[in-house]
Formats: sequence, structure tokens, C-alpha cells
Amino acid sequence: MRKYSLLILSLFVILSCNDDFVELFPENNLSSGEFYKTQQDFNAGVIAAYAKLQGQVGIYFELIEWRSDNLDLLAPTAGDQDRFNINKFQETSANEEIRNAWANFYNGIFRCNQVISNIPNADFDQELVNQYEAEARFVRALTYFNVVRFWGDAPIVLSPITQEESLTLGRSPVEDVYNVIEEDLLFAVENLPASYSQQNVGRATSGAARTLLGKVYLTQGKYEDCINTLNQVLNQYQLLDDVADVFDTNNKENQEIIFSIRFDKEIQGEGHGLWFAVTDISISPLTNKLLSAYDEEDNRLPLITYQTVDNRLAPGKFVDEESEVTQNFGNDYILLRYADVLLMYAEALNAQGYQANGEAFNVLNQVRTRAGLPAYTSSDLQNESSFQQAVLNERLLEFPLEGHRWFDLIRTNTATEEIQSGIGVSIQNYQLLYPVPQSEIEKINNPEIFYQNEGY
Repeated sequence: MRKYSLLILSLFVILSCNDDFVELFPENNLSSGEFYKTQQDFNAGVIAAYAKLQGQVGIYFELIEWRSDNLDLLAPTAGDQDRFNINKFQETSANEEIRNAWANFYNGIFRCNQVISNIPNADFDQELVNQYEAEARFVRALTYFNVVRFWGDAPIVLSPITQEESLTLGRSPVEDVYNVIEEDLLFAVENLPASYSQQNVGRATSGAARTLLGKVYLTQGKYEDCINTLNQVLNQYQLLDDVADVFDTNNKENQEIIFSIRFDKEIQGEGHGLWFAVTDISISPLTNKLLSAYDEEDNRLPLITYQTVDNRLAPGKFVDEESEVTQNFGNDYILLRYADVLLMYAEALNAQGYQANGEAFNVLNQVRTRAGLPAYTSSDLQNESSFQQAVLNERLLEFPLEGHRWFDLIRTNTATEEIQSGIGVSIQNYQLLYPVPQSEIEKINNPEIFYQNEGY
């Protein structure tokens, strides 16, 4: 499926999905009753939900990677002040990057809700009806998962609401948000196919839903649920022999990729710029901590080593040829891949109880030896704590620039020490969450139900 060929959806997208409005209630929206009638209409709505994910790649960069010890911005330049403040933990509730993330996420949730709320009236093949609802619920769960990890308590919007209703909607507790996420993903697991025909490759699968659900359970410390869920994903996918092949733009949707945000550089508006490009290697944002973490024989090092692309430089995992037609690039942004499944599984097994040279060692070492490094044994990692640190370090080496590191640090309660050692910034506990955009606080104007996060 070339699901980002959205020219036929332009009217729907323009009228229903503008970011420049009260985020909980998009104004000027096309009446859903007017739009959702046929199978093609619902498919278009699902595609529009997927398409919103394209704009989230920048959010992963700005609010996760620049927040972590992977990247360091030494001084702000024109247009980089908000990024600098995020990187240095100096952001305020007026930060535009944070405000844009909130807007994107709730606009994306709106798109999903339009499909989910209207699909009970759909009159076509029930299996396909269930699939479309499951796809929308998968995207909604993914979006709420980001929302709750960025801001904690959050408004829960599960159906289209009026503007008046949006102004009375408060922030719900973290536990309630996670309940919504889990319910959506359990529905998705049961109603998404394991695979698609070629023209639909790239849509969410039951394997993607299980993988995301496993990550949701791991984040909450529900280790047994995580193990049981990820156990059903094991061996459905595979590690490629050469990790570089995972990112080869001629090898999209390979056997290691479980779910990615799709791009097509040959279609105007469906490509992107060269990610993390610089013109001079001396201004590489990668921290010395990240670069020095790799052994010389680690075959993942070239993936973050800057390589020449035309007159620019880009990390190896994001190298692509520029389209002669659009002058854009076409890397997909990988959100879930099998190496992540293995490392999450190892982390959860270890958290349930250290076992010398047990299954947790086996799955950790699958990732490690693929990178050309020697396998760990119980002589190297002698207890639960050292094993957990080894998994965290393996994730550092495996996933830089892929939108994992900041959340990994929060989940493992290591953010304070790792940020200090990485970029020399001391952080406080309240900074594990971002401030709610002040614009949203002012719209609701009721601190009893819609309050700012502590410390901001």
C-alpha cells in the first residue's frame, strides 16, 4: 500500500485536520456523517490517521533524541532556541516544539476517533470493518502512549466532541490513559491480520500491535504481561545478518521491521529532508559519550558515522539518494523492529528474576553477536543489576536516533545519572515530564481539572 499517496484525500485532510485550532476539538471539520459512507471512505480515513504519523518523526527527534544523552547542542543558533532549551532542560510551557507535539498528537487522535466512532454504521465485509477499526485503534494507542510518556496525566478523548465539550475536559490520571492504550491494543491484536498483500504492506499488523503492547507493559513494570505478549512475537520476525541492511532504502519492510512510518521520495510532499544532516563534521551533534560507547569491531558504529551525501553529511543509517524529481529523501522511520523485541524480552525476563545463562542471556546475545561482539555469560553479568545495565547499554548501541533513548532512561530510572554523564546537565525529577503547553492551560482555564505539571 502506498499509503502516503494522499492526493485523493486532500479535501478530507485539509478540512478535517488543521493543526491551528483548539487541539481537543478541530474546527472547520468536514462532517463525519457526510464523509464516512463507503469502504473507500473508511479506508481513506485510516490512511489519514497513518499519514499524521509522518509529522511525528520530527517530534521523536526533538523531544526524545535531543532530550537524551545521544545528542548535544553546544549553543543555540537561529531557529534552534526551543531545541536548545529542550536539550539543556531549560524549556518552559511556551516552548513551540512541545506545543507542536501536543497539537500533532491530539489532531492524530481526532483522525482516529472519526474512523472509530463512525465504523459501527459501516455496511461492508465485517472482517474488513474490524480491521479498519483495529488500525485506527493501533494508531490511537501509539499516539496516547507518546502523550502519557511526555506529559503524564492527559485528556482522554475517545470520540468526536464539540468545542464546548473540549473546554470542560480535564486531564485524566496516567493509569486511566494506560487502560485506554491497553484496550485499544488488545482489540488490535485480535483484529489485525498477521500480514498483508503487497499493495497493503506497511499497515499495522497483529505483530505490531503485540510488540507495542509489550512495550506498554514493560513501561508500566508489568513484566509477566510483557513476557507473555512478546513471547507470541518471538520468531515471527528475524534479525538480518547485517544490521546495515535494516536501514537500506532498497530493502524497506524487511524481515526485521515490524512497523515503520512510511515515506515515498518520488511523490511530492511524501518525502523528507536528509535527517540529521550537517555540512561540517565538526558540528555533528552526536555526544562523545555515544561515540565512545562502541568497540571498534561493533558493526553498528558505521550506522551513526557521518557519510557524504551530495554536499552534505548524514549518519549512516539515514543515508539515501536524493530524488531527482522531488529533491527529497525516502527513508522510512522505523518505530518497531525485532531487535527491540529481543531486548525488551531480555529486560522483562531479568526483572522477573536473574537466571545465570538463561533465556534472557540468549535473546540479549542474539542482538550482541549480530553486531560482531562476544556473547555475555554469567561471568560477565553476575546479577540482575549488571544484566539490566548491559541491556540498557545494548539499547544505547542498537537504537541511537531511533526515538528510544529518553524513554529507556526514564523506564530504567537512570535519566539523572546518564544525562549528567552524557551532556553535563543536572536534572530534577519533575523534568522527566514535559510542561503542558501554556496555550492549552489558558484555553481550558480551570486549574482544578486542567493543571500544569509540577515544577513548571
